[in-house]
Amino acid sequence: MPESRSKFIIPAVSTAVVVAGGIAAYMYLKGGPSGDISDVLGAAKIVPDEAILATYISTEPKVWAKLEQFGTPEAQQIVAQNLENFKKKLSTDSNISYEQDLKPWVGGVMVAMLPSSPAKPVAQNTLQAAQEPKILVVVGIKDKLGALNFANKLKAQKEVKVEETDYKGEKIIETTGKNDHNYTAVLNTTYVVIAPEKQSVEHAIDTYKGEPSFASKEGANNMLTRGVNVDNTLAQIYVPDYRSMVQQLITANPNATPISPESMKQLKQMKSMVANVGIDNTGVRMKAIAKLDPELVKYQYENSSADVVSQFPADTIAMLSGKGISNWWSALVQQSKDTPELKLTLEQARSQLKLVNIDLDKEIFGWMDGEFGFAAIPSNQGVLAQIGFGGALVFHTSDRKMAQSTLNKLDDFVKAQSVNVAKRNIGGKEVTEWLIPQQGALLAHGWLDNNSVFVTIGGPIAETLADRKGESLQGSNNFKAVTSTLQRPNGGYFYLDMDKTVPLLNRLATAQQQPMTPETSAIISSIRGLGLTATSPDKTTTEVEMLLALKPKNGN
Repeated sequence: MPESRSKFIIPAVSTAVVVAGGIAAYMYLKGGPSGDISDVLGAAKIVPDEAILATYISTEPKVWAKLEQFGTPEAQQIVAQNLENFKKKLSTDSNISYEQDLKPWVGGVMVAMLPSSPAKPVAQNTLQAAQEPKILVVVGIKDKLGALNFANKLKAQKEVKVEETDYKGEKIIETTGKNDHNYTAVLNTTYVVIAPEKQSVEHAIDTYKGEPSFASKEGANNMLTRGVNVDNTLAQIYVPDYRSMVQQLITANPNATPISPESMKQLKQMKSMVANVGIDNTGVRMKAIAKLDPELVKYQYENSSADVVSQFPADTIAMLSGKGISNWWSALVQQSKDTPELKLTLEQARSQLKLVNIDLDKEIFGWMDGEFGFAAIPSNQGVLAQIGFGGALVFHTSDRKMAQSTLNKLDDFVKAQSVNVAKRNIGGKEVTEWLIPQQGALLAHGWLDNNSVFVTIGGPIAETLADRKGESLQGSNNFKAVTSTLQRPNGGYFYLDMDKTVPLLNRLATAQQQPMTPETSAIISSIRGLGLTATSPDKTTTEVEMLLALKPKNGN
């Protein structure tokens, strides 16, 4: 959200609540939003049905308090200091105490994105600059007396100018402060609606009085009531019409880099999405469910047993695994028939490989029909000394003959370029290396077993894979901590070990003469790792789960 729009909430809420009434209204209407995620449906009934996106944020203190169980002392001190600085700035700018004036009464908050106003002609052959989507905020009032006291306090400030107008029996308050101008209304002393445009507040009042709401929109009610199951939900995100949202954002940003036709077609596969973010005993977890258009979806995730993970070492920095690259390729080829630009790109790739007598479809992607894994593995030897890590690719295949034939053709090609290609035995396995004088192997390949072929960047990585000593990645404590609670079965993993990534980040920052600040380093050091997985229960659904695994406060 642009900064100018994020500033309007505090003064708008405060002055608007004045119209909520006095002590009698408070005593009569003791009920109201609790501030937790359960009130999402009530807030959605006030948001107009044309909203293209809505996010609901819980203000329940006990949910946010779950974060206190994580983080190094340094990181916790930084977070606490930043929060204290925010509170002090709030008090300095508006004479407001967060703890006394806001925290007691602010309930859950829904932020909705409404369509932007169409561009208007302002001169011959010209258009007014496209407007960004409009923002509407719905704030639950969980303590009406506290809200009233706060509003009266802020209204007494001389720098806040207040004007009231009537719209269909409801008061719309226009507030003008030092750096903001916005419109607010209080509905049934239960919700405050806020927006920088008066029309957005009017639409919310129309909705409150019976016009179709976001909650009544097709598919939205089910998304709102079912959501996605995570513990201690902090926020929910709802996109009932993904295509419409993308189109709105494109329209609102005419100067942005154009989206290619093939990318747009990929985006159109998604019909709707709901995502939840919560905090559990391992860290911050996000789950999302996307509904897809079965007529446009060319590929469905295949569940993977993740056996390939056991073929990487425990000190792996990052890894991506999955299954069925050959099926991905077939889906891409099928899609290219309807996308001229993509078809041209594929034809050019095929032509380039034909020059070295390799069939891209059969001899590269055709045999990649099993599991696969791509990994970054630490090494400071040979050609990897400068960067500190090398790459490893492992493919499971049912066609070893075709895979080996392709590797042999590549070996013959580089030999013709005067590259030394040699074979050696590593851990009882024959490994072929492309050698660089005085630096060792640039690339190596071989077989881990009858169905598992590997290709590595850097000779030391080939030694690690072919003659691995010690624990595998699958058995490592960190991999288990980051991935063991992710959904299963699944289509594979993305995994990142933060402790092993930090030295590489420091090396890169030093090389660019921009070392990380102590604050950044402290926050990163509180992260154990990142895990991500996805699956397709059916052709109309994709489920994604991500875990930002955090280190516990006690350091264990």
